[in-house]
Amino acid sequence: MASPPLPKAAAFAVHIFTALGAACAFLALLDAIHADWPKMFGWLGVALFIDGVDGTFARHLRVADRLPRWSGDVLDLVVDIMNYVFVPAYALTASGLLPPATATPLGILIVVTGSLYFADRRMKTADYYFRGFPALWNVAAFYLFLLRPASWLGAALIVALAALTFVPFHVVHPVRIAHLRALTAAALGLWALTAIYAIAKNLKPGSWVLAALCFLAIYFIGVGFLRRHHP
Repeated sequence: MASPPLPKAAAFAVHIFTALGAACAFLALLDAIHADWPKMFGWLGVALFIDGVDGTFARHLRVADRLPRWSGDVLDLVVDIMNYVFVPAYALTASGLLPPATATPLGILIVVTGSLYFADRRMKTADYYFRGFPALWNVAAFYLFLLRPASWLGAALIVALAALTFVPFHVVHPVRIAHLRALTAAALGLWALTAIYAIAKNLKPGSWVLAALCFLAIYFIGVGFLRRHHP
């Protein structure tokens, strides 16, 4: 039996909402071209928010059942690779944070390994942990822009993260993991607030905010090693 028009319209609205993440990537790229890094990260942050909540809407409205023609999974991956991989790769290549001779090869390394990660059918475990570094190059770029390490160290970190894409350690999904959910949700909320503050301060938020952001990054990495199940 076909779905009534109104529920189908609501379901398609979820796909439009997800696709707005592509618009965020486009606007972020325009800002990156003009080296307006805070605005770029602002748009990438909006895309991150969309990606964090659209799945909840899709499951609630049974989008896959009501609109089998449209693949929400494919749409999500297309939008994610733009925001998580392509725009950050361009930003890091053009930013001057990396050694000039290696900036373009490192950008290519990011987009190639990121593309392979999103094509991996085993990128998530049965209990929704990510396997390997989950191609969060938007977040990695955010920290590199904040911390501004020596160019050789930034290059080394990119190579290390690219290699970790294929290492089967577990990274927590901050929304869908039941274990330590309340603590992780609180950490995610605090991270979002401090990240917004850092962007508002032109990526120069002060030592205390930087310390908080680094501590929260350590938490998100560390909590994956507390995973209870290993299917």
